[in-house]
Amino acid sequence: MLEALFNPASVAVIGASRKPDKLGYAVVDNLVNGGYPGTVYPINPKATEILGLKAYPSVLDVPGAIDLAIIVIPHKYVADALRQCGQKGIQAVIVISAGFREAGREGVDREKELIRIAKEYGIRMVGPNCLGVIDTYTPMNASFSAGTPPKGPIGFMSQSGALGTAILDWSLAGNIGFSKFVSLGNKADVAEVDLLQAWADDPNVRVILAYSEGLPDGQEFMRVAREVSRKKPIVAVKSGVTSAGSRAVSSHTGSLAGSEQAYKAAFEQAGVLRAQSMEELFDYALAFAYQPLIRGDRIAVITNAGGPGILATDALERSGLQLARLSPETVHKLEAGLPEAASAANPIDVLGDALSDRYELALDLVSADPNVDGMIVILTPQAMTEIEETAHAVGKTARRIDKPILGCFMGEYRVNVGVEILKQYGVPNYPFPERAAAAFAAMRNYRLARERPDPEFVRFDVDRQSVRELIDKTLEEGRVTIGDAEARAILKAYGFRIPRSRIAADPDEAVQVAGEFGYPVVLKIASPDILHKTDVGGVKVGLQTPTDVRDAFELIVYRAQRYVPQARIWGCLVQEMVPQGLEVLVGMNRDPQFGPLVTFGLGGIYVEALKDVTFRVAPFGRLDAEEMLKEIKAHRLLDGVRGQRPADKEAIVDTLLRVNQLVTDFPEIVEMDINPLMVFEQGQGAIPLDMRLVLSGRKP
Repeated sequence: MLEALFNPASVAVIGASRKPDKLGYAVVDNLVNGGYPGTVYPINPKATEILGLKAYPSVLDVPGAIDLAIIVIPHKYVADALRQCGQKGIQAVIVISAGFREAGREGVDREKELIRIAKEYGIRMVGPNCLGVIDTYTPMNASFSAGTPPKGPIGFMSQSGALGTAILDWSLAGNIGFSKFVSLGNKADVAEVDLLQAWADDPNVRVILAYSEGLPDGQEFMRVAREVSRKKPIVAVKSGVTSAGSRAVSSHTGSLAGSEQAYKAAFEQAGVLRAQSMEELFDYALAFAYQPLIRGDRIAVITNAGGPGILATDALERSGLQLARLSPETVHKLEAGLPEAASAANPIDVLGDALSDRYELALDLVSADPNVDGMIVILTPQAMTEIEETAHAVGKTARRIDKPILGCFMGEYRVNVGVEILKQYGVPNYPFPERAAAAFAAMRNYRLARERPDPEFVRFDVDRQSVRELIDKTLEEGRVTIGDAEARAILKAYGFRIPRSRIAADPDEAVQVAGEFGYPVVLKIASPDILHKTDVGGVKVGLQTPTDVRDAFELIVYRAQRYVPQARIWGCLVQEMVPQGLEVLVGMNRDPQFGPLVTFGLGGIYVEALKDVTFRVAPFGRLDAEEMLKEIKAHRLLDGVRGQRPADKEAIVDTLLRVNQLVTDFPEIVEMDINPLMVFEQGQGAIPLDMRLVLSGRKP
């Protein structure tokens, strides 16, 4: 799909320059001196030759075909240049020039024009406002980077060009190798989804890395990422997750930052591994790129120092991994081959005076143990330590077995020679045990994500038409909120079990309804303008007599009129009193990038105070709904504590799935709360006691 972008037979550089301090010179220089085997056409109407290549006034003057064009000219000339590319039949274009969406309203208009031209001519466009594209296997450096990174198995995409230059400089120091490197810039056309699809079956890309500031089409990203992550790991860093960071994103590339909760849920559901920092991103990448995927979570630690071994043990446990329990045969052989003071139990301490042969013995025995899924080899540089020889022993073992081995040669000055040897064998080295443990945890998490079955979306038999009519009527009245009294009809249409209730316009009618339902009853203010009833004293529970109902009705209406004088008051909702149960919350707010984000947690007044909630992007399947119940910190309350019977978890799952369908069926619902959902004992179901909806104000 993007063959012309990564493996073109010919490249034109529009804005090629004879001056070494210009970007147009750097791009041509990188192509010519970076080993690109194809034809390069410098485009400059004021030059006849650049870097020994014949220059042309425009792409239309080039006699041969052109597969890829790189535009490096002032923004006011870019649209015309792009149109000429279309007339020439060029398939792909990289727009390095800045001054578009990131530059304000006028820049947005300029970028829209580029998009129109690209669509008109069927051009795939990277940028604008980007560093460029590098493919080390073509090889082709179509960027203004200061050099070409070493060849490797990693595909990397970045929305930040400046960050890309720093990473490339880091890679040039020999720290990591890339297969493909793409600076996406403003993502006017080619974006993360396109690259995921292009790299899914690329044999030169073993792991995909992404730095993103925003994903405009989050649902499409999830769909594609879920497919691609079945084939190879995707590791991403998402910036702009704090409120300050979100503001920075908007000013940096004009991206609309989604909520942290939405990204966390979306990445997990799509099988994308989330790195919290650039350090983590590349720590994980090294493990995936150069070592076989771990088959379990049982890790062995071989060390010549007790302290680092304990640190590794703690880090593994915190990461959800476990120390491998070595087989008796392995332990006996270790005890026979190691000094008496050494530890044959995991972590295996070969002692500070260990030479390479002692490490080699431990490596041979431990790597063959069927109870071991992976190994961390720790080395601290003591006076007699054979750093180079030990590194070779680790590397040879890694090449021989089909289990991942991670190095942890601690230090820098003396151990650096060993670290370089490990690199030659493809063994990643981490300076601290905690980082090695985190890399193993990432591998374990990816394995679990890949084994996870595709979600099966549950569909209930519901009355969509009734909900459609109610939403349309609300919008026609100029309202965007639906309170508890009206929301009951929506709940009923979608199969929820709801308590008997009816709106009473005056105290006499309220008493009549209460008599029909039977005491005790609940009274709630009925107003389309008051969603948070308890905030205005608009709820009274446990009313036992007609007098209680009359007094409560008058007090509730008085308070509502006093605190919200402009509110329309319909009266009070009289509702049957339901038994006490566990109060939980099921809600949704519509994320601008990923769509409906469904929430579950403790309900009532505690949700704001404790914020013990978890999220999923809808639509999701039953497995996701079941996992949501396990993810809140108070999940043990659902199992029953101190003699209480377990709550009806199946009723909660049913509620989550019905809300999941509701908010997917009606995109105009931007916010909703069922709070509380009263959950009874196992087998007794659950009843929504209060619900509110907020609409977008327009039909989708």
